[in-house]
Amino acid sequence: MTDFEFIWDEEPGGNVEHIAANDLTPEDVINAYETVTEFTFSRSSGRPAFYGRALDGRRIFVVYDEIDETAVYVVTAYEV
Repeated sequence: MTDFEFIWDEEPGGNVEHIAANDLTPEDVINAYETVTEFTFSRSSGRPAFYGRALDGRRIFVVYDEIDETAVYVVTAYEV
């Protein structure tokens, strides 16, 4: 269970479409958070990020923006 809300933008060009291009779903990202192995920062953007597992066991990297203390917006996620 997450301790904050993930904000998902299902509009064209939104984060749902963006992670789908990397063969991931919002559920994969939520599962990765629930199975997080490391919190870190993106080397390219400096944004907060974490490593975890997609539902099918793939190791993924998730980059996000903190909206406030209770919500985050996923910027990108991809298999590593």
